[in-house]
Amino acid sequence: MSRKRKQITSEQIQELANAYDRCCDGPTRTRYQAVRLYAQGYAAKDILKIARCSAKSLMNWWRSYRAQGVSGLEDQRNGGNHTKLTVEQRAELRELLHAYTPAQLLGSASAIADGQFWAVADLVTLLMQRYQVQYSSPTSYRTLFKQCGFSYQRSQKVYRSRSEAKVAEFEEQLEKNCST
Repeated sequence: MSRKRKQITSEQIQELANAYDRCCDGPTRTRYQAVRLYAQGYAAKDILKIARCSAKSLMNWWRSYRAQGVSGLEDQRNGGNHTKLTVEQRAELRELLHAYTPAQLLGSASAIADGQFWAVADLVTLLMQRYQVQYSSPTSYRTLFKQCGFSYQRSQKVYRSRSEAKVAEFEEQLEKNCST
């Protein structure tokens, strides 16, 4: 056994075992188990096979445990793009999206000519103007729309060669035929 491995007590090994038993998160459990096995003197080669990790990861986990204890092995990630806006900012954004049209908030910068309906390009512009936030993926903007209570709507196909006068005449004829 190396000197570093001797510096851990049997209470600490038991603490790692208890943390492993209580934990429901798979990757965190793997870290607890790998560090416990390393502290007990198992060969690193065997631990790498059991935990299916790299030697660098094992050593990083060992250093984290030595510096911070069991809490150093817990998942420290904050998440993805959703953390760019605070809870308050997302609530404010939801209110804005429901209360105003893109034309009202963005004016001529609106992505769609009439600015009546929200589009991803409009949300990109609004987030940049108000919060100085930019996501790397259009999917993140769609997810944000969903969190704000919007659903995806496929745009209606409109034929450019369509004559509004002919459409009105056709609808008028339909009304006449239905009423008789």
